[in-house]
Amino acid sequence: MSTAITRSDADGFGAWELPEPLRDLRATVRSFMRNEIRPAEDALGDPDAWHLPEDVLEPLQRKAKQAGLWCVESPTQYGGAGLNLLSQVIVAEQSSQCRMGAYVPAAGAYGWDPPNVIYDGTEEQIKHWAVPTVESGTHTFVAISEPSGGADPARAIRTRARRDGSDWVINGQKTWISKAAESEWGIVFARTGDEPGGRSISCFIVDADAPGLRMSKIPVIRSWSPCELTFEDVRVPAERMLGEEGRGFALAQRWLVNNRVTYAAAVIGVAQAAIDLAIEHAKNRESFGSLLADKQAIQWMIADSEIELRAARLLTYQAAWKADLGQDFKVDASAAKVYATETADRVVDRAVQILGGLGIAKEMPTERWYREMRIKRIGEGPSEVHRMVIARDILKGSRK
Repeated sequence: MSTAITRSDADGFGAWELPEPLRDLRATVRSFMRNEIRPAEDALGDPDAWHLPEDVLEPLQRKAKQAGLWCVESPTQYGGAGLNLLSQVIVAEQSSQCRMGAYVPAAGAYGWDPPNVIYDGTEEQIKHWAVPTVESGTHTFVAISEPSGGADPARAIRTRARRDGSDWVINGQKTWISKAAESEWGIVFARTGDEPGGRSISCFIVDADAPGLRMSKIPVIRSWSPCELTFEDVRVPAERMLGEEGRGFALAQRWLVNNRVTYAAAVIGVAQAAIDLAIEHAKNRESFGSLLADKQAIQWMIADSEIELRAARLLTYQAAWKADLGQDFKVDASAAKVYATETADRVVDRAVQILGGLGIAKEMPTERWYREMRIKRIGEGPSEVHRMVIARDILKGSRK
């Protein structure tokens, strides 16, 4: 079933809307969240939980598989749903609308896609690493950022891999690596030469329990801690290099650019859920003799949130649409990431303001979302770096 956007045959300029298959997909995910995920979260009674117990999660995962929503990014021939990027955006936006949604869309019920760059590997690598991960829905990690920086990996990567017989030996540090402590394996980027910039960066598949690899959690303001990874003479067989030597930076870029679009979609979903909660509260809460919803200050917060979320959503849809057409969408992804994360931050803040004291109570998800949205302006590249990407593109005359 095609989910591509096509030109309408209707006369004139009709209202733009998603094609019917994507509307059906949106309704399916929305129903799954409302009827399955949120009740399971509520039953936990832990506002900071970041995963569901296995006995609760497994039945939900079976239902997701039956609905064709398992590992949505992975190709169908390897067991995934094989959705295009615009479809992935729809899933991300809807599946983030739960308490755990800012970092754990649908609490893992849709499985965890292995990093998309694994499918640039050999057929043997795909079958050995990607396929079992898709089957189990387990975690993997991608290690790019280092203490020297993360937003400019071409220059910041200091971790080195040297050839020793049939192995590569990795030494260095990575930091802020999400899901590392829960993963079985991951993708690690390291320098294998002395050329400047990204021309000497290579990519490796590394076991999480490899001898010489130490992981330590970094406590942060969210429930789910990233890790610092220390590599001390970690030996990796040569056949675990992903792609060609010195061509790893292109893989890192592809993973990052693609991820920014679904990242943007997920924060839009969180912000939408937050303002929906606030609107419901405003329609029922009386203050100074009238409902909050009747007060202009509240109405303007709601109106501004609606305007900004519409704009963020369309920027994100456009980036995904261009990607699915095979066009260069790097700048579009940066624009979507900046605007979506900054919008989500403002919208969740307004929701907390409308809810008042209730908005910062642990019983409400807005308290958690408020903390987590602050991270989103840093993760996947800070806003300032993406503004540089956009400005450079405009100044060099690429804009048409």
